[in-house]
Amino acid sequence: MIARAFAELGYRRATTSELADRCGVQENILYRLWPDKKAMFIAAIEHVYEVGVRAWQRVLDEGDGDGSSAERLLEHESRHLGDLGLARIVFAGLNESDDPEIRRALAGMYRNYQSFMSTQIREHRRSTSRRGADSDADDELTAWAFIGLGTIGSIARELKVLGDRDRRRLIGEEGRRLLR
Repeated sequence: MIARAFAELGYRRATTSELADRCGVQENILYRLWPDKKAMFIAAIEHVYEVGVRAWQRVLDEGDGDGSSAERLLEHESRHLGDLGLARIVFAGLNESDDPEIRRALAGMYRNYQSFMSTQIREHRRSTSRRGADSDADDELTAWAFIGLGTIGSIARELKVLGDRDRRRLIGEEGRRLLR
């Protein structure tokens, strides 16, 4: 609930009174869980990562679809990127990145995504024998490139500058190109 409120209002517009109203609780209940609004926002950033990885883990556990784990995740993201609107929390956080705690939370979230994806990319490349001399570094950088595609896809969705079909192509086709 609190993450949804931050996604809709951003960090600066979200008052603790409004957050409490949207969560259906008294303001003092929020302060029992978190010391201040910033801690609530950092929890929302952590929630973005947790929701994303839970969805990815479901895709991997189901094992449906053709291809490696990395290819299945790309396919999933090409169809579902931004469905929950949680990227707005990240965008609001970037506006607050002068705050060391918020910056640390965002950096940690991105490092965790990068680590998760680089593992999938490494496994994909091992299984398809696409290894080179600098392969580990390439896997790490490819994971960052995937994050970049996701960010651009999220921005395009928010600003309505790419339709669903083109966003799917951006993530799916360009992502597969990066895997090669």
